Amino acid sequence: MSSDWYPKAVRQPSPHQDDRPAGAAADLLVLHNISLPPNAFGAGHIQRFFAGSLDSTCHPWFERLNGVRVSAHFLIERSGAITQFVPLSKRAWHAGLSYFQGRERLNDYSVGVELEGADHLPFTAEQYRALAGLSGWLFEHSEIGPGQVTAHETIAPFRKSDPGPLFDWLTYYRELESRP
Repeated sequence: MSSDWYPKAVRQPSPHQDDRPAGAAADLLVLHNISLPPNAFGAGHIQRFFAGSLDSTCHPWFERLNGVRVSAHFLIERSGAITQFVPLSKRAWHAGLSYFQGRERLNDYSVGVELEGADHLPFTAEQYRALAGLSGWLFEHSEIGPGQVTAHETIAPFRKSDPGPLFDWLTYYRELESRP
C-alpha cells in the first residue's frame, strides 16, 4: 500500500494488531457498528477499548469486555470524526470467525471500519460523508475497489448483525459518487 495512514484521521495506535500473513494484501472493506455501552455515544469508550485501556469498572456493562482484545483500522464517530487505530499494512482484529467469497480468516485480507452506532438507529449524514471520503481514499491507495465493500453481518451471518438494517447502502454509494 502506498500509504498506511489516512491523512484525515486522528492516529491512535492500538496494541491489538499484528502482521498480515506473507503475501496477504487488504482487498476487502468490512463495515461494522459499535457503541459502548450499547446505544451510548461520544464518551471515548470505543477508543479506549481499541487501545486496551478501557476501565471495566466505569460501567457495569464493561465487565464482560475484560480480557477482550479487538481493534479496527478506523472508527467513524456520529460527528464524522475519524480515528485510525491500525496501519493499513497490518492486521486489525475486527472480523473474527468469518467467511466471504471462498476465503476464511478475513482479518488477513480486510480493512475494518467501525461506525459509531447500533443496528436499530440510523447513521448520520456526517458518517456517510466521512465513510465515502475514506472509502474513496482507500480505493486510490489500496487494493480495495468499489465492489469490494461488505458488511460484518455478511461475512459472519450467524454471529453478527452489523452494520444493521438501517445502514443505507444507497446513501453510501450516492455519497461515493458525489465526491469531488
